[in-house]
Amino acid sequence: MPQVTQLPEWQALQKHHSETVSDHLRDLFEHDPGRAEAMTLDACGLLLDYSKNRVTAETVRLLLALAERVDLRGAIERMFRGEKINTTERRAVLHTALRNRSDDPVYVEDEDGNKSNVMPAIRAELEEMADFARRIRDGQWRGHTGKRIRHIINIGIGGSELGGLMAYEALKPFADRKLSVEFVSNVDGTHLAEAIRDLDPAATLFIVASKTFTTEETLANARSARAWLLGTLGDRSAVKRHFVGLSTNEERTREFGIDPATATFEFWDWVGGRYSLPSAIGLPLMIAIGPENFCRMLDGMYEMDCHFRREPLKRNMPVILGLLGVWYIDFFDAGSHAVLPYDQYLKHFPTYLQQVEMESNGKSVTLDGQPVGWKTAPILWGQPGTNGQHSFYQLLHQGTRLVPCDFIGFAHSRNPLGDHHDKLMANLFAQTEALAFGRTEEEVRAELEAEAAREGRQPRLDLVPHKTFEGNRPSTTILAEILDPETLGKLVALYEHKVFVQGVIWGINSFDQWGVQLGKDLAKEVLAELQAEEEPELEHDGSTSRMIQWYRRHKD
Repeated sequence: MPQVTQLPEWQALQKHHSETVSDHLRDLFEHDPGRAEAMTLDACGLLLDYSKNRVTAETVRLLLALAERVDLRGAIERMFRGEKINTTERRAVLHTALRNRSDDPVYVEDEDGNKSNVMPAIRAELEEMADFARRIRDGQWRGHTGKRIRHIINIGIGGSELGGLMAYEALKPFADRKLSVEFVSNVDGTHLAEAIRDLDPAATLFIVASKTFTTEETLANARSARAWLLGTLGDRSAVKRHFVGLSTNEERTREFGIDPATATFEFWDWVGGRYSLPSAIGLPLMIAIGPENFCRMLDGMYEMDCHFRREPLKRNMPVILGLLGVWYIDFFDAGSHAVLPYDQYLKHFPTYLQQVEMESNGKSVTLDGQPVGWKTAPILWGQPGTNGQHSFYQLLHQGTRLVPCDFIGFAHSRNPLGDHHDKLMANLFAQTEALAFGRTEEEVRAELEAEAAREGRQPRLDLVPHKTFEGNRPSTTILAEILDPETLGKLVALYEHKVFVQGVIWGINSFDQWGVQLGKDLAKEVLAELQAEEEPELEHDGSTSRMIQWYRRHKD
């Protein structure tokens, strides 16, 4: 198949972009009174308004034609059917099976070509997680000395931490507040030290999340946590009551001191780390919010999965989001994308999405190993509103870079204080309006003259260029009734599938992450040199060698 830039549909989009790049959203709305209604999708309890994007009906038609040309619909089916679309690792991609709430089987092919239904194993593991979570929550599972568990510390990194942390903070209103839950990821000892400070080891449970149980940062933290525990409890057998393993490596978890029979939970190689929240990786979340609420989150994910799989492309939320991203990244050369949730509980959502998007699509070769000749994933970033309005929104409004934005808001607050929520949502709506339409020189001049007339002075017309807003800055708004487990599940699945759509368009593998390995490999070599008793012979570049030498001198 030719590269995507060689397709006539791509070239048609290039021509269309050159013809419409100077169109302003003010004019698009003025000339089409029905634009807002036509460019709004209402499904799965979410409202998605993409009318404030720099697109026309023809733009959307051309983008959909590109999606049809690369067989997006077929790619979606291949993923859901369990085909090995992760070609470099020869694996299926079946995070959707983890939240399959139907009675339909899902088949995976093993190395010998035999297919088996994975749903019985998934449901059995989910039930084991639920049973363990209930025992922690009701006090049946107790620590080595008989104390009730009051503190949960998840030790993991990347996909073994980001999803759980994000979801725990998002669903805090549903959590048992008698349990404290912390997530430790950084190998910097400060992260663990601050998490365990002032805790009672006899009432603390550590959940060690590592698929292979070989992740260096995770094991370093786990060993230090074990030493802290045993420093107080003394008896090595206490590890079995205070450590749980989320891993496929039974041998290594047993060596660590974890009982595989009672405290090890499994997940599968067809679950990528950044997609693993609905797997055993979600155990700390399930303990915090309870199995019933965890399953409500799975219900929301499944609802969005069904929408993505079955809805026509033109009314498909993840498809529209993904195609808009391609439009800005590849035709407007937008290098970043902001996700701006107007809900404090979603404070970690942009950080979580950074891994989902940038680790998935931060690729520079195609599926067949050829260099890409187009842009792929943007830099994703964001912060809850209204905090961001007082830090980086200035750049969004008047900076020289085009930054497409997603705004996420809710009709109801979990903490209704006076008119706080009205003010919050007023800011969301106002920001999207200001970004889209701006303020012209004429409008600014008239405002300055009217203000000066009221105050009996000359107008400060030198301020006109400074107070003029170009507008024409694109944004998409996603609204829901309230942030609850189902809604969070829908949002997570929405963005997961958006990333998949873009990977299909770009012809890249969204499910491997070889780029993280080189630094890990080099770190092992450098660590040995940092800890060598004798001055090591260094074969690095001049900069790295000098820094190693500096560190050794100052460390000693």
